[in-house]
Amino acid sequence: MDVNRIKQILSSSSDIDVNYNGVSVWIDSLHEDGKTATVHLRGPLEEKSVVEITELEEV
Repeated sequence: MDVNRIKQILSSSSDIDVNYNGVSVWIDSLHEDGKTATVHLRGPLEEKSVVEITELEEV
């Protein structure tokens, strides 16, 4: 996924499905480096991770 699309998703009020390694995640924030983002798993755990944005995939 690219930086512009992540910014669009973050500013959208719609529920947009995004996967990281085949798992559904929420994007919490885009980091200033423009290469990484903080995400958390959808569901009760909400464990946060920093991931490369190129590994995120819109479903």
